[in-house]
Amino acid sequence: QVQLVESGGGLVQAGGSLRLSCAASARTFSAYAMGWFRQAPGKEREFVAAISRGGSTTYYAGSVKGRFTISRDNAKNTVDLQMNSLKPEDTAVYYCASLRDFFSVGSIYTSDRRYDYWGQGTQVTVSS
Repeated sequence: QVQLVESGGGLVQAGGSLRLSCAASARTFSAYAMGWFRQAPGKEREFVAAISRGGSTTYYAGSVKGRFTISRDNAKNTVDLQMNSLKPEDTAVYYCASLRDFFSVGSIYTSDRRYDYWGQGTQVTVSS
């Protein structure tokens, strides 16, 4: 069982920045690929960013590429999402998710169905 706890959400003006952090309870955090997803009111949950077990591979949704950066610290069991140049359409609840990856150190995963554990979410609101 892995527990994930997100933090860092809040209210920010358009063009501003926020840094989300996800703390994991996993004893072998480096065995897990990680992802960030978001869900806006009335919309389906969507992929935002993912990072491989070792951190060597990252991938972003087209809507956030160039503005968001995912990173991880396996020594601290954390994965962060730095969000810059925020837009009102980035408003959503952001979720951290983990996937035990037995096969690959460098793979990333964009489908939420692949992820085993989820945090409770943190609200990000961007005002215009």
